[in-house]
Amino acid sequence: MTEEPKDQDDGRIHFGFDRDFLTIPVAAIIPLKALPDGARASRSYSQVLSSIKAIGLIEAPVVLADEKNVGTWFLLDGHLRLEALKELGIAEVECLLAADDDTYTYNKRVNRIPPIQEHRMIARAMDRGVSSADIAAA
Repeated sequence: MTEEPKDQDDGRIHFGFDRDFLTIPVAAIIPLKALPDGARASRSYSQVLSSIKAIGLIEAPVVLADEKNVGTWFLLDGHLRLEALKELGIAEVECLLAADDDTYTYNKRVNRIPPIQEHRMIARAMDRGVSSADIAAA
């Protein structure tokens, strides 16, 4: 009788991310790509920056642990957010920890947020005490 390989599919669904967020120093996160020229002057960057200033970070960056350097993390998704955090002088950020290096899947097929999701996000922010003026500014 032969032993099955340990990496063979066991029929279970595996999580792509840790269930808990991980607070990581911004300085310990290494972007896997450089921002394109003009990214900091773009409308998207301005929106991310003003949103973080007004109501905080909404979507956590996605990181993967650097197995060769303990305490260092590779940024898989959230390059504009990370740059905005640096500009704002924010020292730590809650991140999602990816189980695998799935960099090839992020932002390849971007689906813009549907109006109902945007409505829910705004309502949730207001329930948490964010003023309508701050939301409008973001």
